[in-house]
Amino acid sequence: MSHPAALPIAELLRQCSEIRTRRSGPGGQHRNKVETAVGLAHLPTRVTAEASERRSQAENRSVAVARLRLKLAVEHREPAAGAPSPLWQSRCRGGRLTIAATHADYPSLVAEALDQLAAATGDLGTAAVLLGVTPSQLAKLLAKAPAAWTAFSRLRGAHGRPPLARP
Repeated sequence: MSHPAALPIAELLRQCSEIRTRRSGPGGQHRNKVETAVGLAHLPTRVTAEASERRSQAENRSVAVARLRLKLAVEHREPAAGAPSPLWQSRCRGGRLTIAATHADYPSLVAEALDQLAAATGDLGTAAVLLGVTPSQLAKLLAKAPAAWTAFSRLRGAHGRPPLARP
């Protein structure tokens, strides 16, 4: 089964309820008169995200989807696959991962990494070997987003492992 963070946007939105509201704050009259804020709730997992800082509803929906995908990656665990996914393999060259935290594939990779770490009881080295990267590359992937690093630290703590310093 595919992790919800890895779903195409259209499929993810089909599994969500969307709420549009008005928000106060900077942005002028346009922001305060129309429903530009967007909240998304992923129904199967009950994970939610919202965005209201833009003046356009479409832009806020796009930001809310990105936030939802990262929250799903961080908060929802799936059983780890036996081998790295094709997406992971396409991003891994010679034991190094190449991706920016702002890239659309980043939440999918974080989800896969955290799922493997959960299966490896929080052991960075074991999960890195299973994913075909170095432990430092795996740590750097998670360190790109504070929420991902916090989830990794909590996962380690749940298995009695000490926290690691963020690279």
